[in-house]
Amino acid sequence: MIELRALTKTYRSVRAVDGLTATIEPGVVTGFLGPNGAGKTTTMRIILGLDHPTSGTATIDGKTYRQLRNPLRTVGALLDARQIHPNRTARNHLRWIAATNGIGATRPDEVLEMVGLTAVAGSRAGTLSLGMSQRLGIAAALLGDPPVLLFDEPVNGLDPEGIHWVRTLMRTLAGEGRTVLVSSHLLSEMANTADRLVVIGRGRLIASTTVTEFIGRSGGAVVRVRSPRLRDLRTVLAAAGLAVREDGASLTVHDTTTEAVGELAAAHSIALHELSSQQVSLEQAYLASTDDATEYRGTPR
Repeated sequence: MIELRALTKTYRSVRAVDGLTATIEPGVVTGFLGPNGAGKTTTMRIILGLDHPTSGTATIDGKTYRQLRNPLRTVGALLDARQIHPNRTARNHLRWIAATNGIGATRPDEVLEMVGLTAVAGSRAGTLSLGMSQRLGIAAALLGDPPVLLFDEPVNGLDPEGIHWVRTLMRTLAGEGRTVLVSSHLLSEMANTADRLVVIGRGRLIASTTVTEFIGRSGGAVVRVRSPRLRDLRTVLAAAGLAVREDGASLTVHDTTTEAVGELAAAHSIALHELSSQQVSLEQAYLASTDDATEYRGTPR
């Protein structure tokens, strides 16, 4: 279990993490979400003892990273897959980590097979593709068979098969009772992988809840409706106190049901060409929740 308590990190005048409190529980995949500059990587670096907090604590099973007797047997992490000596082979990279952490000599080959890199075990790290480097970084995280795992953008550079493999791996690790924290900007993938979410913006906690509850806070299901009398239908729905948004040739109606919309249309003799219930996506819920916390925005031409 990872526990963050009033965690704060300040760089000169910039507060990268601001009083963050959250618990990352074992047995589930927890997605760590937030805009660029929200403080996700800083938080993960503090958990791993790579940065010191200005105040507050980040503990793993009640201890800070620096208090762990065998860190790699307790927590494994992938932060930057390219931070590898380019002239060292994939196998020797893992052997070096294993030897300096008291991990058995056969373990490097075991994890290379787990991540599908046995065929390139003798290749220099500098010659590996980004996707292969990601797999090697995951292998290093798994090397000590730790109960706690942190992954920062683990599917970066992977092909569809690799993304599916990472998704299955994360869920398998959580199913074994491990604590799994995954930071990613691929929200569609998080929707398929994560059970819980910790969402931050400008260093502050926005939400710590299940994926289902997070989506539900943004309206849950919506009704999509099309009609040849779209303007008249919108007037009728608005008069009934419903929140209506025009989306091209259709209307999106929040906080209602298909039955209610259908009955209102029938009462005013308005023909419908489509009436369906749709679930708000994780992306839509995320954008709605983090809109005020987004610092870096592009402007369309």
